[in-house]
Amino acid sequence: MKQKNIHGIFYTTSASLWWGIIGVFYFNFVSFASPLELTIHRTIWTAFLLILTTFYYSKWKELNKVIIKPLNLVILFITGGLVTINWFTWLYAIGENKLLDASLGYYIFPIFSVFLGSLFLNEKLNKNKFFAVILVAISLVYLLIKFNEIPWIGLTVAITFSLYGLIRKKIKISSDLGLLIETLLITPFAIILFIFLVKNNLNVFSFEEPLLSFYLFWAGLMTLVPLFLYTIGFKIVGIGPASMIFFLTPTAQFILGLTYFNEPLILDKLIAFLFIWIAVIIYLNELRKE
Repeated sequence: MKQKNIHGIFYTTSASLWWGIIGVFYFNFVSFASPLELTIHRTIWTAFLLILTTFYYSKWKELNKVIIKPLNLVILFITGGLVTINWFTWLYAIGENKLLDASLGYYIFPIFSVFLGSLFLNEKLNKNKFFAVILVAISLVYLLIKFNEIPWIGLTVAITFSLYGLIRKKIKISSDLGLLIETLLITPFAIILFIFLVKNNLNVFSFEEPLLSFYLFWAGLMTLVPLFLYTIGFKIVGIGPASMIFFLTPTAQFILGLTYFNEPLILDKLIAFLFIWIAVIIYLNELRKE
């Protein structure tokens, strides 16, 4: 294996495990703040740090080419809203000790993406990929029947992330600049919500709690480090291997939820996961062929 590919695998693996392990422990640690406040800080501090990296890498020309087109801003506002909902849902799952449900969402989101790609972009959906989609649908229906409720955490995570990827394909822009514009567009709403929290004495971040506020500042860094690692690795190894390695993220989350956080895994939920894991294996085999 070429040295370059080894480096690419290292970067994508590091990013996937960061999302699946380090990010989980950090956001669980700061869950003394509400999911809403954590989402607010994640948005604002991510935007702040991305402004610094854009200065450092001198990417303002690339940024200007995108923002001069009003349609691009509309699209990035929509994707910004989707990523915000995704973050909030995942943070809610962490705070409520529902990491297994969140991992379900990240397992099925690539398969959701395949389905949406065939539906809206006329991308090829062969019989194996179609079977993987059917297995995911069966698992969700099974959960609905057995628990009499929609697995909304997993579905929200999967749908928002899948739609995010689908819509972002309409704009040619690097992942960091795209996220910068998205978070900047959402930041005014985040500030308004934070003012609401302050007025109702629901905030943690304040000058009176400098240590806790310092912990919350790291939400931005926890978002950007794996993003940059994954982007570097993606450029080296390509979409197939990077997509395969990504499944380390939900696997790590599932193991942590089951062992460290002692979340219950009853038989019916395990059966649903078995359907999903078979679908993932089929999907990974298709990636291997590409």
